[in-house]
Amino acid sequence: MSKTKWHMWVLLYWFFFLLGGFLMYSAYNQYNKTELLLEKGIRTTAKVTQLIPYQSDDGTTYAPVFEFKDRQKNVHSFESTIKSRPAAYDIGQNIKIVYDGRNKTHVKTISFWGLYRWSIILGMIASPFLILGGSYLWYTYF
Repeated sequence: MSKTKWHMWVLLYWFFFLLGGFLMYSAYNQYNKTELLLEKGIRTTAKVTQLIPYQSDDGTTYAPVFEFKDRQKNVHSFESTIKSRPAAYDIGQNIKIVYDGRNKTHVKTISFWGLYRWSIILGMIASPFLILGGSYLWYTYF
């Protein structure tokens, strides 16, 4: 293999490795933010007030809208970013949430996917890049 072509491959695998590292750092950062919210946030119960339908080529998905009261008895509502088919919740259903006391728009449902979805998605995307880039670089330099 020519030296120029070899350098291109090394650069490509360095790019994969660095991209994977960045994505894994982002996953770790998201995990830490969630843990901080669970530690310092306010837990309460929210009620599903409506299901907003979203049309796509695959059919209709539903995003629940939750309503909750803060400690001052002010009512807040938020639309979940998780859409599903069939709807994950029923109207009138109560669910556990955690929110930031200083920023009441930062709300997460207390469920595995509601809390950790971005950490898992970013980690799943990062893993192949880290494995491909890291193993090639390890093989090349060691």
